[in-house]
Amino acid sequence: MPSNKPVEKLQRPDLTAGENEYLLMLGERIRELRARRGMTRKILAQQSGVSERYLAQLETGHGNISIILLRQIAQGLGFPIVDLVRDEPEQPVELTLLTQYLSRFPEKSLARARQILESELEASDRSARRRRVALIGLRGAGKTTLGTLLAKHLDAPFIELAKTIEQEAGAEMSEIFSLYGQAAYRRYERRSLEAVIENHERFVIVPGGSIVSEPATFDLLLSSCYTVWLRASPEEHMSRVIAQGDYRPMKGSQEAMDDLKRILSGRVAMYSKADVVLDTSGKSIEESFDELLRALALHA
Repeated sequence: MPSNKPVEKLQRPDLTAGENEYLLMLGERIRELRARRGMTRKILAQQSGVSERYLAQLETGHGNISIILLRQIAQGLGFPIVDLVRDEPEQPVELTLLTQYLSRFPEKSLARARQILESELEASDRSARRRRVALIGLRGAGKTTLGTLLAKHLDAPFIELAKTIEQEAGAEMSEIFSLYGQAAYRRYERRSLEAVIENHERFVIVPGGSIVSEPATFDLLLSSCYTVWLRASPEEHMSRVIAQGDYRPMKGSQEAMDDLKRILSGRVAMYSKADVVLDTSGKSIEESFDELLRALALHA
């Protein structure tokens, strides 16, 4: 487990103030994305082939000078640095222009723009989206329990996306990560969700809690399904996981709780995009299920 001591941010004397500021920003962004993925530094090191020591340096603003050179090249070309390191094919011109246009607006306007686009482009698919319910949230929120009850109530198939991914990959979840890595898992996750949507007109689906950390896949879920965020306190998440028989969180319990809080904090903004937010903290299964049915009826 990574140390929970405050991160010491030291300035590099060989760099300008602006370059130091950029490396600190880059390090903070990597820590934030790592938390959103639910990855420890050790796991990221294993998945990326980059040593924990270098990751620690990078996250504290001590990245290699080559990062600065890459940034300078991007600035010289007049392109964002992400365009230089992009793995996927060049995006369509219209998408590039739309992205540049939207980048001029504040966050509140972007939320409104998304609503307008959804209203205009997806009006015909709204009724279909209502027939597909997705329960999202961290492990221990009650997704599987409430999802099973809801599917039975609606007489609809109940789908655990993790099992669909295992069928697609022909391997268990642990083997997918150990043999192919997180990037491959994300590809299987996307393909599995696409297949479920294509092959079922109605269902109740429970994806993994980290689906929100893959924007394209999460956007597909939001646009294709009626989403409900099952929210609970970190303490309740932890106690429910332990009650399910998983005692791993007890190892270094304070560090585990700190990691859980960091993951939840990093994902709140994405989870909040759900159509409905339902807090299950301190409630019985029956109480939470009744609330879920009322929420779905009210938003019908």
